[in-house]
Amino acid sequence: LAALERQIFDFLGFQWAPILGNFLQIIVVILGLFGTIQFRPRYIVVYTVWTALWVTWNVFIICFYLEVGGLSKVSHLSFF
Repeated sequence: LAALERQIFDFLGFQWAPILGNFLQIIVVILGLFGTIQFRPRYIVVYTVWTALWVTWNVFIICFYLEVGGLSKVSHLSFF
């Protein structure tokens, strides 16, 4: 439900990369559920790897926006 809501807001803002990412997330979740129910190890592995990448990406984005550690939205390069 949250992914669908985010999909709608991203579509309104013309951010196509997040829309494709959300669509891929929904497809992989469906395949993961199908793989769990039918016990298809390949689907379960794909779901596990994708979920790890998805969580890592989201943690990076959260840290980037909160400027945690050395991450910053503003460049601190100075030529003077």
